[in-house]
Amino acid sequence: MKFTLDWLKEHLETTASADEIGKALTMIGLEVEGIESQGKALEKFVVAHVVEAKPHPNSDHLNICKVDAGTGELIDVVCGAPNCRTGLKSVFAAPGTYIPGKDFELKGGVVIRGAPSNGMLCSAAELELSNDHDGIIELPEDAPIGEKYVDYAGINGVVFDISITPNRGDATGVYGVARDLAAFGLGTLKKTDMSPVPSKGPSPIPALPHQFAEGEPKAIRKFAGRYFRGIKNGPSPDWLQARLRAVGLRPINTVVDITNLVSLGWGRPLHAYDADKVEGQMVLRNARDEAFDALDNKVYTLDQTMTVIADDKGPLCLGGIMGGIRSGVTDETINVFMECASWDANLIAQAGRKTGIVSDARYRLERNVDPALTEPGLELATRLMLELVGGEAMEPVVSGEDVFANTVVDFPLAEVKRLTGLEVSSSDIEAILARLGFVAEGSGDVRSVKVPSWRPDVTQKADLVEEVMRMVGVDNVPVEPLPRLNHVAQRMLTTIQNRRRIARRALAARGLDEVVTWSFIAHAAAVQFGGGSEDRQLANAIASDMTDMRPSLLPGLLAGARRNANRGFADVALFEVGQIFLSDKPEGQHTYASGVRTGTAKLDGAGRHWSGKAEAVSVWDAKADLAAVLDALGVDIDKVQVLPEAASWSHPGRGGRIALGPKVTLGWFGELHPALAAELDIDGPVAAFEIDLDALPEARKKATKTKPAIALSPFQPVSRDFAFVMDRGVTAAAILKAAKGADKALIKDVGIFDVFEGAHVGEGKKSVAIEVTLQPKDKTLTDEEIEKVSAAVVAAVTKTTGGELRR
Repeated sequence: MKFTLDWLKEHLETTASADEIGKALTMIGLEVEGIESQGKALEKFVVAHVVEAKPHPNSDHLNICKVDAGTGELIDVVCGAPNCRTGLKSVFAAPGTYIPGKDFELKGGVVIRGAPSNGMLCSAAELELSNDHDGIIELPEDAPIGEKYVDYAGINGVVFDISITPNRGDATGVYGVARDLAAFGLGTLKKTDMSPVPSKGPSPIPALPHQFAEGEPKAIRKFAGRYFRGIKNGPSPDWLQARLRAVGLRPINTVVDITNLVSLGWGRPLHAYDADKVEGQMVLRNARDEAFDALDNKVYTLDQTMTVIADDKGPLCLGGIMGGIRSGVTDETINVFMECASWDANLIAQAGRKTGIVSDARYRLERNVDPALTEPGLELATRLMLELVGGEAMEPVVSGEDVFANTVVDFPLAEVKRLTGLEVSSSDIEAILARLGFVAEGSGDVRSVKVPSWRPDVTQKADLVEEVMRMVGVDNVPVEPLPRLNHVAQRMLTTIQNRRRIARRALAARGLDEVVTWSFIAHAAAVQFGGGSEDRQLANAIASDMTDMRPSLLPGLLAGARRNANRGFADVALFEVGQIFLSDKPEGQHTYASGVRTGTAKLDGAGRHWSGKAEAVSVWDAKADLAAVLDALGVDIDKVQVLPEAASWSHPGRGGRIALGPKVTLGWFGELHPALAAELDIDGPVAAFEIDLDALPEARKKATKTKPAIALSPFQPVSRDFAFVMDRGVTAAAILKAAKGADKALIKDVGIFDVFEGAHVGEGKKSVAIEVTLQPKDKTLTDEEIEKVSAAVVAAVTKTTGGELRR
């Protein structure tokens, strides 16, 4: 629902700003969907003076005008309005202005029949102020040239758009919103005079009879009507038109605009009939499967569940939803019959859904309109009619009875604390309820609270607690944790179970196939891989080749590779995650993740292909698999020790150990020793690795699982190559570590791209070439800064390795 700040202040005496009112509305449950300027779409339109208007030489209906829009120079404008003339004050739109009534943006430099036109003089229809498009807007002679039209016309107020919940029919009028804000303490509610207006005589239209059969649905409860004679209808006053336009309604004529004003202002829908178009007796009845020609120019088929106001010819109005076009009020209407009725909200909603009609009346009536306003609402409309259209008001005619809930709730004051946690004194609770219209009686801990007629949704003590909470402020409800009745369940998987799952996924993603082998192996195989001690031999083995607990997963994996090779599949990649036994004690049982690759089973595929040479697996494939698992488990291989220490099963010069310090071994990788491969009857090469999942450090707990924002430098990276000659025994890890440590802030990456040996580099020597990538973060590096880092790299590598820069 929309309303303006000025409209609200007609019902609420307040000094609060629009922002304060918006926050208060949301606080009390009338959620603000938007606060905007009423004349925002018309900001670019200005008051202008037509200095000269002369006929267009190439047209019989156009004028060439010189327009002063306050810019300091006259503007050429071609205008076709019949009322365009010299000396007229009107509304001007410059090129680039959006014309809402025409839905286009005005272009400049336009030539109309040979004459330039650099703007537009506008009609009310083009500004969507009315339907008047017969001529441009005419302003008084004292209208200030160049002033914004919205400021001059007073249509730049603030418009609130609030969301009304289905139970708050009392808030579908500005008066009801003001009542809530006054109760919240944002001002004082102004009373509206709805006292009876003296009549000029009996009504020409008698009280409407009710023609409802026994048991028939009856949407109408009470009907009040008043006959107005000799009115002078026509366009409504500017203030009324502006008020309706501000909330999105199109002014029609004074009588209809009055009904809309009362509907939006007090939440009390009305309907007006042209009394001279009524044929015979008006009655209240249900429809008879008949057609109804509504004011929206659509024909609806009605059924017996819908109440209508009808005459001898048929329905005049679909009760509570929409009037009919046959009895619609026009500018020529001189006698009016005004209706104000009380309806059954459920039956109105039902009829609205069946017909699909969405009207302002239905919106309010299906939310329950205050039944006590039926006759007072008609009196209010009478005052407006006499003031704006004149005429004589006849005696009102009333039929039926209002249905009042008269709800009384026994309200224990302690419920406020119990349900909301708010500490509110008894006197404050009573004061809040009184400001909202509730009447609390009694003393002690329980009050008897009478619910006002406009709040039929309040039926129990929890509803009253809600009313108190709304007025105290939802933001003031204390935020406290709920009592823990049961402990929150711990994570379902243990650390080692999670590591197993992660390792399996990482290895499967690299193309290895999972196998599950026996935990028992032959004694000879156990000895080959560091086991075979008596404490790990089975007292009652189930087979001669299953006598020992396995000290490694590799015997089973290699046996599987051999069986595959014997069947023609020499290139396989296998892995297993399982338990191994380093002793017969509980602490000797570890969980390992191990894998083997044979033949050409590399990451990118296996087997020979015409497009390239099939390379055999090597120690680097095993290291890459191991590094991938560690990375998936949160361990950066660059931050652990990679030592040139081969495992007992590995080729002495083609294997390594991953360690954390001198005592903790995380895993091994390498190529299978040729002698061992021969003993196992496996054709090489075979690359293998094993990781002790129990030896991995516990991951640090993070505040959040969300990855941090990626930090990218806008500056170009710089690469520099260096070649060093050093002893053959110097490790790659030592070289890389030394180079990276030369300038940790600038050096992003270091990689080895060339290694060779030969007589020209010296006996027992080797040449190693590295690429160092510098990544500036704050500025582009100068040549001097690059040379400084380069010198630091050379110094660090030569000091660590004992080598020298190759010239």
